[in-house]
Amino acid sequence: MSSSSAQKHDVFQAIADPTRREVLRLLSEKELPISEITSHFSMSRTAIVKHLLVLTEANLVSGYKIGREKRYRLHPEPLTEVKQWISYYEQFWSNKLSMLKHFVENESNSILQVAKTENDE
Repeated sequence: MSSSSAQKHDVFQAIADPTRREVLRLLSEKELPISEITSHFSMSRTAIVKHLLVLTEANLVSGYKIGREKRYRLHPEPLTEVKQWISYYEQFWSNKLSMLKHFVENESNSILQVAKTENDE
């Protein structure tokens, strides 16, 4: 792959920014003109255009012109890479949650046993 055709931003870089994640959320509902996207943020149109450029370079969105208006649409397929990456780490979350459940249940049983012993005395 030549350097000119290489992506400048990958999907992980693109979703790292909360503004870009919100843009993706907005575009998940419907395609939108840039003016409507910009209206959801307290930043300049130029700043939103830069965010859209990063999302476009990561192949998460595309824009097309209708007359003088540019509209953007979501392409969620690259997010599959993120889902696959995260799914590997879910095993650790599940393990931690199981350990926490075990601890809480055992701790509760211990407290109940101590309380019962104190009541019996």
